[in-house]
Amino acid sequence: MKRKPGEPIYLGRHMLALGLAIICPGAIPQLYHALIAPITMEARLLAGLFIAVAAGLALVRFYSATARNEP
Repeated sequence: MKRKPGEPIYLGRHMLALGLAIICPGAIPQLYHALIAPITMEARLLAGLFIAVAAGLALVRFYSATARNEP
């Protein structure tokens, strides 16, 4: 498969970071609720929203710093 000129090359670590950014906003508050202390649904939603925004910002910085373009 040939890439188009200028198309970014994503590495395995990019896909791992993307997977974690998708899973963590739902999993971390749920694990906290199940293992540490019960929290309300609103707290879980707010924590998930905060984690999603933080993960999105981290992905933007991570992808732009390490992605290479096809020559």
